[in-house]
This record gives sequence, C-alpha cells and structure tokens, in this order.
Amino acid sequence: LLLHLIVIKNTLDPVWKAFTVPLVSLCNGDVDRNIKVLCYDYDNDGGHDFIGEFQTTVTKMSHASTTEVEFDCINPKKQRKKKNYKNSGVIVLRSCKIIRDYTFLDYILGGCQLMFTVGIDFTASNGNPREPSSLHYINPLGSNEYLAAILAVGQIIQDYDTDKMFPALGFGAKLPPDWKVSHEFAINFDPTNPFCSGVEGIAQAYSSCLPHLRFYGPTNFSPIINHVARGASQALQQERAAQYFTLLIITDGVISDMDETRHAIVAAAKLPMSVIIIGVGNADFAAMEFLDGDASVLRSHTGEEAARDIVQFVPFRDFRNAPKETLAKSVLAELPQQVTQYFKQRNLSPSNQAAE
Repeated sequence: LLLHLIVIKNTLDPVWKAFTVPLVSLCNGDVDRNIKVLCYDYDNDGGHDFIGEFQTTVTKMSHASTTEVEFDCINPKKQRKKKNYKNSGVIVLRSCKIIRDYTFLDYILGGCQLMFTVGIDFTASNGNPREPSSLHYINPLGSNEYLAAILAVGQIIQDYDTDKMFPALGFGAKLPPDWKVSHEFAINFDPTNPFCSGVEGIAQAYSSCLPHLRFYGPTNFSPIINHVARGASQALQQERAAQYFTLLIITDGVISDMDETRHAIVAAAKLPMSVIIIGVGNADFAAMEFLDGDASVLRSHTGEEAARDIVQFVPFRDFRNAPKETLAKSVLAELPQQVTQYFKQRNLSPSNQAAE
C-alpha cells in the first residue's frame, strides 16, 4: 500500500498538484502491473467518505505525456445498486512522465569533470611559517595541517578530472615585488596560468611560495569564491552536464568579509559549484558553521535565499588522529548530492551515452 495524501478543501472540482514517486514504490518497477487508485471525501473528524476507485498501469498513465487521460471513478456499492450508474466522478490525468533518476556516478561516467580549485589562507593569524607554532610551519616530516588537508581531499577528487590540472590560489598575504596585499593570487606566482599538475603539484607550489610571502590580512573569502564562480558561469552557458566546480578553502579563522561572502555563496548556488571549507587550528569556527546551511537556509545580506546548500564545513581538529581517508569522507560527504541536485534542477542528463 502506497499512501500519497493531498487534501484539496472547499471544492467539488479539486485540482491536485504534480508530485513525484519512485517507480519501485509505485509498481515495483513493473510498468504493466495493476495499480488501484482510491479517492475519498475528506472529513476533519477522520471519517473520510469513499468516493470511488479505478485501476490502471504506469503504461496507461504514460499516455498523459502527450494528451490528457481520463479514468472513471467507480464506487462498487453504488454500481451494484444502481442500474444506470456510470461513475462517481472522473479523474483527469493531465501529465505523467517517467524521468530517470540519475546518480552521481551516472554523471561522472557521462563525462562530467569535477573542476577542483584550492584557496589557501595566508593571513598573519596563522603565525610566522618559520616558527614551529605556526599553522604553516612544515615539520621535519614535511607536513602541516594545510598540506594534510590538501592531500586528503585532493587525492580523492583528482580522480574525477582527466587532465588533473588544478588552480591553486592564496589570499591574505603581501606579494613581491611591490608587497601589496592580495586576496586572489596564484601560489605559483603565474596569474596567467595558476594551474598545478595534480595534488602533488599543489603541495609543491604551496611549499615553494611560503618563503616569498608576507602574511597579512584580512581574511576575505569572497574574491576567491567569485573567481571560481566566473569559471562556473562559463560552464553554465554550455547547457550540458559537462563540468562541476569545487572550491576547497583552507583557513584558520574568522571571516572578515561575511556580507560579501554570503552574497557570493548565494550567487554561486545558482551555478554548477560547491564550496568546501576546512578549518585548521583551534579558532572559533562558528561563522563557518553558519555558512554551512545544514541547519537553516543561507541568505545574503540583502535577504536573498540560496537556491540550494553548496557549503560543507569540517574542522580539521576533529580528524587530527584519524586516517586521512576519514577526513576526505567527511569533507566530500555532501558533494555527490550537490552535483546531482544541481543538474536535476536544470533538467540536464549525463552528457554522453556512457551513462545510458
């Protein structure tokens, strides 16, 4: 028994809203299996009056994909008692479509590339990278929390991009030769080609750039979010499920441009894009939790709601003593759903026949 309850009050000619139901739940995937539909007159006291019923199949209902289909609503008791009984009403099916529910794997096999970008926090609150107390200090084992986060996430996500060339950006530091602060710079110092070869290339560029930066501030996220959003906007023009952009921001503290960041995320929610934030160190990450709209819908400072939740925040400290696979699993937990949700909202199927 499948119950789909929609009550239309105060009318003898109800019009029900469209709804979706899994084919497996409706008919166990058998489009020729009989389905009985029962219609009741709703009563507030729960004593609903039976109006009538009809039987059909998904195959018959699918005819409504091109033209309306009508079903006589029959009350068997009245049919037996009344000689000239025709029906107790007519159910008109205005539209019925079978839509394939594509999975994340369908889109990947269909040729969708995950375009991965890293954004790294080089603000002064991280500490002098030459001092062991700094979050950017590379220990004798050649690691720190920034590198650990890059490798844990990047080594998983790079397998979903064929060329494995990833932009790596920094923010919150002063750059040579004029030592002006920048919130959107290539860590390989090549603004025309900020791409690094694989996750190892990102790690190498990160380690190499540290001695050449002067950590400064403030902690502004919006420039890097908008940077990736520009690429996602171009992908949007293709009208194909060909690319989905993922920005990994690694940061140690409180966001300085919260209004601008909220605005940037709300705008990015309309694009094929997600934002992953990993918090390193022991700072208060309450603002990051706010951006991760699991508890409530994120709004821009003007009140506009995000079309969908695209932010996932994870504090690195929760995984310091765990295998890197555990961090990656938590960080990427929402990404498959965000990818499929976006393409479904835009009615985009996987790009090629590999997913069929």
